[in-house]
Amino acid sequence: MRPGTNQPRLRRVSLIACTALAIASAVVVPNSIAAQEAPAGPASPPPSGDSVILRKGQPIRTETDLTLVGASVTDPMGRLVTGLEQENFRIFEDGMEQEILRFSSEDVPVSIGVIFDMSGSMADKIDKSKQAAVQFFRTANPQDEFFLVDFNDRAQLVSAFTGSVDDLQNRLMYTGAHGLTALYDGVYLGLSQMRGAHNTKKALLIISDGGDNHSRYSETEVRKFVREADVQIYAIGLFEPDGGPTPEERQGPGLLADLTAMTGGRAFAVQNLNQLPDVASKISMELRNQYVLGYRPSNRAHDGKWRKIKVKLRPPKGLPPLTVSAKTGYFAPGH
Repeated sequence: MRPGTNQPRLRRVSLIACTALAIASAVVVPNSIAAQEAPAGPASPPPSGDSVILRKGQPIRTETDLTLVGASVTDPMGRLVTGLEQENFRIFEDGMEQEILRFSSEDVPVSIGVIFDMSGSMADKIDKSKQAAVQFFRTANPQDEFFLVDFNDRAQLVSAFTGSVDDLQNRLMYTGAHGLTALYDGVYLGLSQMRGAHNTKKALLIISDGGDNHSRYSETEVRKFVREADVQIYAIGLFEPDGGPTPEERQGPGLLADLTAMTGGRAFAVQNLNQLPDVASKISMELRNQYVLGYRPSNRAHDGKWRKIKVKLRPPKGLPPLTVSAKTGYFAPGH
C-alpha cells in the first residue's frame, strides 16, 4: 500500500532483535494509532474474589460469566497489526452483537505446551525441528512456563511445566525419531496437561510432518476435547510438496488447519527446513501480540450448549484489508 496524505502509514516493529532481518513477518503498527498509545500505569493490588489478568501486573475483578476471547490481526502479507483500540472490534455470539466490557492488547504470561512429532518419518527433519522448538523456547518471557510432549507409537510427557529452557533443550536433544504417528494422543495429552497451568493464557504448539496413524483417541474425541478446552493451538506442518505417500500424510495439512482455526490459532506449512526457526519465532511473536476482548453474554442460560463466536473488525480508515483470527466458540456452563 502506497501511503497518501490521508492514509496512516504502516511501520514495521522488530520484536526480536536477533531475528529482525530473518523474519519476513514483522509486527505492523498504524502510526496514527501508535501515537495515541499511553504507557501502562502502575500495577494495582489484586482484588478479592474471582480475577483474571488482562493487563500485565494488573488483575481486574470479573464475574465468572465474563467470556474472554483472544484475537490476532494480520494484514494481507500476514504481518501482525498492533495498536488497534477497543472501538475497532465487534464481537458476536450466535449472531447477536455483544458489548465489549474488557479490552487489552498487552503481553501477559503464557502457559505453553509443545507437542513434538518423533515418528520415523521425521528422521531427516528432526534436527531442524529441534532447533525450531528451542528457538520458540528462547523467545519466552520470564513468567512463561512450558511443558514438552513427544509422540511416535505413543505420546509421553517428556517434561512437566518448567521455566527452565536449558532443561527443555537438554531433554529434547537426546531423543531420536522412530515408529508410527500417534498425533491425536499427543494433542490429547497436551490438553490434559494444561489443567495444571498457572497462567490464564494457554497455548499448544504442534510440530509434525503428517497425519495420525496410531492413536488410541479418535479424531472426533480430540476435536471435542479441543472445543471444550480454552487453549489456543498453533501448528508447524513439515509437509511434502506432493502431500506425502500415505493417506494420513495427505490429510495432515487439513487436520492441523482445522484444529488451529477452531481455537483462533494458525497452522504454518513449511517445506524449506531452514525456515523453521523463523516460523517458530513468528508464532511466539503472535502469541505475545494479541488482543483480548471480554464480554458478558446476553444469553445467560446455563444450558451447556455450544455458542458460536465471531469477531469482526471496524479498522481505521486508510488501512488495507485486515484479517482477524479468534476462537470459533465455547460451551456455555451447565446447570
